[in-house]
Amino acid sequence: MLFFNAAGLNSRPGVISTTRTSISLFLAAGLSTMSVTAATAAPPIDSVKKGTYGIDSAHTQVGFSISHFGFTNYAGLFAGAAGTLKFDPAHPASDKLDVTIPVDSIVTTVPKLTDELKGAQWFDSAKFPHATYTSSGVATGPGGEITITGNLTLHGVTKPVTLHARLMGAGVNPIDKKYTVGFEAKGKVNRTDFGVSLYAPALGEEVELLIAGAFELQE
Repeated sequence: MLFFNAAGLNSRPGVISTTRTSISLFLAAGLSTMSVTAATAAPPIDSVKKGTYGIDSAHTQVGFSISHFGFTNYAGLFAGAAGTLKFDPAHPASDKLDVTIPVDSIVTTVPKLTDELKGAQWFDSAKFPHATYTSSGVATGPGGEITITGNLTLHGVTKPVTLHARLMGAGVNPIDKKYTVGFEAKGKVNRTDFGVSLYAPALGEEVELLIAGAFELQE
């Protein structure tokens, strides 16, 4: 979720414009690659091992984008997620996801902006150091799509948020030899619902989420 000081972004227009273009190309290439990988490599979801998984923090990212006054979509991400996934492909209704993310892990391509987002006018990471998501229901569709309902707590406010996920892959990681499962999830939130409303509505209120979630089976 990205909220920023317009003056901070516009102070070096040439640099920021080039950076936005690079980010857009990078994200487009990455999403294209992920789509191809999912189409050719993802196993049937019912073949994934049942069990309790821990988040692989090093390979889990919560990406976000927001309209920059209607000119561009500006992106950033959170990292450092921790939590668990209880997964049973035969009984998806019993699945459970609990995630905690350090708010001060937020990063953008502008260091000054990154620092501002941690401040009291935005996320206020000193007062609200963590964001959490706890699922309340999981359902799978005929095409393998996964719908996750749950509650997001951010900036001291809790609101329901629905994520739409798909299995990316599952198997033994060739590096650490751990059984790993990965998902991609998408969702939308309104930042003003969480009390983060500076520059709204001129600066987009709707925030799009793109989540890469990796989980390791706990022995």
